[in-house]
Amino acid sequence: MRPVLHRLSVFMLLSLFAFASARADDADYADTVAVFKAAGESSKFFGKSYGYAVFPTIGKGGIGIGGAHGKGRVYERGAYIGDTSMTQLTIGLQLGGQAYSQIVFFEDKRALDEFTSGNFEFGAQASAVAITAGASASAGTSGSSAGASGGQHDASTVANDFYKGMMVFTVAKGGLMYEASIGGQKFSYTPKE
Repeated sequence: MRPVLHRLSVFMLLSLFAFASARADDADYADTVAVFKAAGESSKFFGKSYGYAVFPTIGKGGIGIGGAHGKGRVYERGAYIGDTSMTQLTIGLQLGGQAYSQIVFFEDKRALDEFTSGNFEFGAQASAVAITAGASASAGTSGSSAGASGGQHDASTVANDFYKGMMVFTVAKGGLMYEASIGGQKFSYTPKE
C-alpha cells in the first residue's frame, strides 16, 4: 500500500507543479492584483509599500510528502522589474491539494533588495494572512488576522502591519487543503531583461 501512496503523492505534486508553472499572461497578473486591491486591508499595502511580488497561481499538494510551486513577478514602485519563482517542500501529516494566489509586500527598498538578492527563504516561523471564503486565519508572527466572505473576488481582510519589512497575503482559488503557513518557501529571482 505504501508504494501506491508514494506514487500517488509524486503524481499529485508533479501535476500541481505543472499547473502552477503554466505561463501566466499580463491579464492574469492584473486580475490577481485586482483581487488583492479589493480585499479590504490588503489594498492599503499597495499605497504604503515600496514594492511587491505577485503569484497568480501556486499549486500545493501532498500525501505525507508535499510541496508547492508557482511563478510570479516582482514590482518596484509599480514597475515590473523581474520574475520570481517559489518552491516549498513539506514532510508530515498532510493530504490534499490546493491552488492559491499570493502577494508579498515589501515595506522599503531594504526588504525588496533582500528578496531579490538571489535565493530568499521565509523561515519556519513566517505566516501569511489567508483570505479564504468562509474562514478565518491568523498570522502568528505579525499578530494579523483575516476574515472573509464570498469567493475569491469578494474577499475581505483585516491586517496589522509589516513584519520584518514584509507582509504576505494568500487567496485560495480551489482545492481542499488548509494551511496559512508560508515557512520554508524558497524564492529565486531573475531581473527583467
